[in-house]
Amino acid sequence: MENTKSNSEMENKKVIAGILGILLGSFGAHKFYLGYQKEGIIQLVVSIVTCGLGGIVGFVEGIIYLTKSDEEFYKTYQVEKKAWF
Repeated sequence: MENTKSNSEMENKKVIAGILGILLGSFGAHKFYLGYQKEGIIQLVVSIVTCGLGGIVGFVEGIIYLTKSDEEFYKTYQVEKKAWF
């Protein structure tokens, strides 16, 4: 099966999701950006309940996103729809 997304489209989504995770992870911005609304709401609620400590999860996920290869990121988070780590 041929990949219909170009490398630049895959990388742009990866980089933006990674930066959102690092900077706005406690708000679930990276989850909402990737289309995971339920997980984004969970991330937001956890951050509110833990007074922001839940944002560590978003920070870690942002780093994970940025360290994956473009193909691995695309396959894992956009094709297989893996929502957490």
